[in-house]
Amino acid sequence: MSASTAISRELTQQKLDRRAPIASKYMAATPYTTADRLQECARDFGERTFLMEGDVRYTYAQFNQRANQVARALREQGVKMGDVVAMSIENRSAFFFAWFGLAKLGAVAAFINTHVTGKPLLHALEVTQAAYVIVGEECAARFAETEGLNTALTYLHWPDADRPAPPEVLTQFGADLQALSSGQDGSEVPAQWRAGLQAGDTAQYIFTSGTTGLPKAAVISHARWLMAGDSMQLLWEISPEDCFYVFLPLYHGAASMSATSTAMSAGASVVVRRKFSRSEFWNDVRRYGITSCQYVGEICRFLLSAPAQADDKQHTLRKMSGTGLTPEIWAQWMGRFGDQFRIFESWGGTESNTNTVNLDNRVGSCGRVPFWEKTNLRLVRYDQDKGEYIRDENGYLQLAGVNEPGEAIGMVIQHPGVVAGRFEGYTSAEASEKKLIRNVFEPGDVWWTSGDLLRCDEEGYCWFVDRIGDTFRWKSENVSTMEVGDALGDFTGLDAITVYGVQVPGHEGRAGMAALVFNGETGFDPAAFWEVAINRLPRYAAPLFLRLMDTPDMTGNYKLRKVDLQKQGFDLQQIKDPLFVRDDRLKTYVPLTPEAVQGALRG
Repeated sequence: MSASTAISRELTQQKLDRRAPIASKYMAATPYTTADRLQECARDFGERTFLMEGDVRYTYAQFNQRANQVARALREQGVKMGDVVAMSIENRSAFFFAWFGLAKLGAVAAFINTHVTGKPLLHALEVTQAAYVIVGEECAARFAETEGLNTALTYLHWPDADRPAPPEVLTQFGADLQALSSGQDGSEVPAQWRAGLQAGDTAQYIFTSGTTGLPKAAVISHARWLMAGDSMQLLWEISPEDCFYVFLPLYHGAASMSATSTAMSAGASVVVRRKFSRSEFWNDVRRYGITSCQYVGEICRFLLSAPAQADDKQHTLRKMSGTGLTPEIWAQWMGRFGDQFRIFESWGGTESNTNTVNLDNRVGSCGRVPFWEKTNLRLVRYDQDKGEYIRDENGYLQLAGVNEPGEAIGMVIQHPGVVAGRFEGYTSAEASEKKLIRNVFEPGDVWWTSGDLLRCDEEGYCWFVDRIGDTFRWKSENVSTMEVGDALGDFTGLDAITVYGVQVPGHEGRAGMAALVFNGETGFDPAAFWEVAINRLPRYAAPLFLRLMDTPDMTGNYKLRKVDLQKQGFDLQQIKDPLFVRDDRLKTYVPLTPEAVQGALRG
C-alpha cells in the first residue's frame, strides 16, 4: 500500500468514525422516540420552516401542532400505543401529518405502496396486522376496486382537493380525518399516551421486495430511524440552512428515513412533491432554494436527457445522495450542472444491518471500507451459475478477493440492548430467518445476506455489480419475479411463465421480461395481456419485454434456466422466438423492433 493510499484511508475512516457515538446514544431501552424528535425540533427550531408543499409552508412549531391534532383525533377513534395503522397516501403534507400523529400516540405506521391494488394490497394489510387504515382520497379507487377487503378494519380517509374521488367511492372509507383533527387542541399530547415506549420498539413498517413472493414488511425501530438521520446529518454535513427535495415516494425508506430523518436531525427544511417531474425539477430547486436531494441513477439520466439550458449551472443544489449513478452519468452530470456537487453514492437497503457510503466523490463507487475490522460488512465468494456459496474444506464461507465480486453480508450484533448492527427483520419470522446464514466463519455466528454482489478494489472502494437470484431493480424499484409470475400466471391459455430482468443499454438496473408458453389451443392476445399486466401490477413491475416460446427452457433438474434467458435478453440476433415490447400508448404489446424499444423506453 502506498503512503498516499494509507493517508487517504485514514482520512476517510476519520469521517466515518464521526458516527460512532450515535450507536451508543440510541440503545434499545433508550426512552426516546420519533415523537420526541419532533417535539425537540419544535422547541429548538420552532419558527424555522420544516415542510413546504406548493405555496404552503409549515414551521416546525406549526407542524408539531398539526401532529398533535391528528393524534387526538385518532385517539378518539380508538387508536392507542402499539396499534398498527396502515397509510396509503401520496407524497403530500397529509402523509406527514398522519405519520407523526401516529408517532405521538406510539402507534406503528405501516406505509403502503400507493400503486398496489388487489392481492398485493390485501397482503400488505394482512402481514402488518393493521387494525386501522388511513386512505388518501387519491388512493380510494384502488381500495374500492380490491375485492375481499377486511370490513372489520377501521377505515379513515384524508381528502385530496387535487385528485378527488367519486362520492360513492369515498364514503366507503370512513370518517374524514382532516376534518376530525382540524378542531382538536394542538398543544403537546400527554406523555402517558406512549408511556414505556422505547427506541428499540417498532415505529414503522416499510415494504421491500425480497427475492421471492410478495413484498415483505421490514421492521423499522425508532432507534433505526433516528440513527439514520443523525448519521447522515453528520456525514453529509447538513445544517438548518439546508433544504431537502423529496420527490421519491415516502412509502420507501429513502424519502421517509434518509431525507426526512436527516432534515429533522439538523432542523432543516423539506419540500415535498407528488412525484418526480423532469420539467419542474430545476424550477423547484430554484424556487425553494433546495440544497440537497436524493436520487436514483435513472432520475439523473432523465434530467440529462432534457435539452441543455443556458442557466443549467445556476442553482442552489449542492448535495445528492442515492444509488445507481453510473460513472458515465456521474461525469455528464458534473459537466453539465456544475462540479460543486458532493455526491454520496451509497449501498444498503431498508432492512439491511450494514451499508457503505461514498464520502470522497470517487466517481462510480458506492462507498469505501478503509479498514474491514471496523465494519460488520464482508464480501463472500458466490457461484452465480450454481447459485451457492463457495466454501472452504471446513464448510465455512470464503472472503472475496480484491476486485472479485462477492455477496455483501452483514454480521448480526446479538447483544439485546444494542440496536446498531442488529437485523430487525420482517413481520414474518420465517421471512426473517431466510435472510440469515449461520456458522459463516466460525461456529455460532449469524450474518444477514443482502443478495447483492459488490466488489472492492485495492483502495477499499466498493462497486455495485448485480443482484443475486430472483429480484431485479428497475425504475428505482425492486421487482420480485415470483410476484410478477403469480400475478400473470392465470392468464387464459398460459401454460408456463418465466420472469427475469434483462440489461438495457444506457439504462440503470434491469427491465422486466417474461418468457411465455401457451397451450396449442390458445393464441396470444397482446392487448389482453397488456391489460392484465397493467391492472394487476405497478407499472414498473409489468414486463417490458415478452418472449413467446414453444417449451420452457429448463435444466436437467427441472429448474428454469433463467441465466441463459437473461444472457440472451431481447437480442433479435440470438433469438428466433417471437419477441414483443410493451406499448403503453397503444395499450398493447407490439412486435419488437429497435424503434418500438426506443418508444417503450421513452415511456
